Amino acid sequence: MTQPREPRLEIEYCTQCRWLMRAAWTAQELLTTFATELGEVALVPGVGGVFEVRLGSETLWSRKGEGGFPELPHLKRLVRDRIAPERSLGHSEGHKAD
Repeated sequence: MTQPREPRLEIEYCTQCRWLMRAAWTAQELLTTFATELGEVALVPGVGGVFEVRLGSETLWSRKGEGGFPELPHLKRLVRDRIAPERSLGHSEGHKAD
């Protein structure tokens, strides 16, 4: 069996809510932005309205905890700050919603 590549980002999504496409789109955007910095992005099926983004053991975003879905520029900054803090995100930097 192949070992997971690091860093590993997980997106757990609710299958009952049919959020696979949202999770897949989020994964695509993160993989495009962090093509050389991320080792792996996993889509994890869940239930009960879950939509969580985790980097290793750290939860970066929880739909239940934050009260909604993440804005993509904000999520990219959260990921960037942990895996490539010196990296610029271009136009996303100018629209901080923090």
